[in-house]
Amino acid sequence: MSRIDETMEFVPVRIAVLTVSDTRALADDKSGDVLAARVEAAGHTLKERNIVRDERKLIADQLRTWCADGDIDVVISTGGTGLTGRDVTVEAHRDVYEKEIEAFGTVFTIVSMQKIGTSAVQSRATGGVSNGTYLFALPGSPGACKDAWDEILCKQLDYRHRPCNFVEIMPRLDEHKRRK
Repeated sequence: MSRIDETMEFVPVRIAVLTVSDTRALADDKSGDVLAARVEAAGHTLKERNIVRDERKLIADQLRTWCADGDIDVVISTGGTGLTGRDVTVEAHRDVYEKEIEAFGTVFTIVSMQKIGTSAVQSRATGGVSNGTYLFALPGSPGACKDAWDEILCKQLDYRHRPCNFVEIMPRLDEHKRRK
């Protein structure tokens, strides 16, 4: 079973939070607030925070900008993962991914099922990697952000988490791009 190895030193990661919304501003961005607070409470660094409209190109451009920034290790977006016509965050993420982390969406669905039952089927949470940066797209509700962080991301973004975690393989995410 998973656990935190207290004999190991915590390694903070640098995280950017992106809210996708046509109506939110920083002053009323509850989901972004949830993520920012949890990132910092866990001991990580909140490097950037932004809000973009639910437009595929705008979302993908922001993701690419942050993936090109050597000071950002992880990008977590919230919003735009549903089924309506304006929900294009998943498509924007997939435009940027080099590799998709298929199991992230599956594990998120399992976590959501325990909280909201079959309504979890309407979420299209996703995760991937691009340019050595982890990318995660979460639903826009504060509850979904809490669930994703508390049940998945806080563990996988903790270097001490055993038997394995995302942080320990960070240095190898872009090894295919290095000269041999």
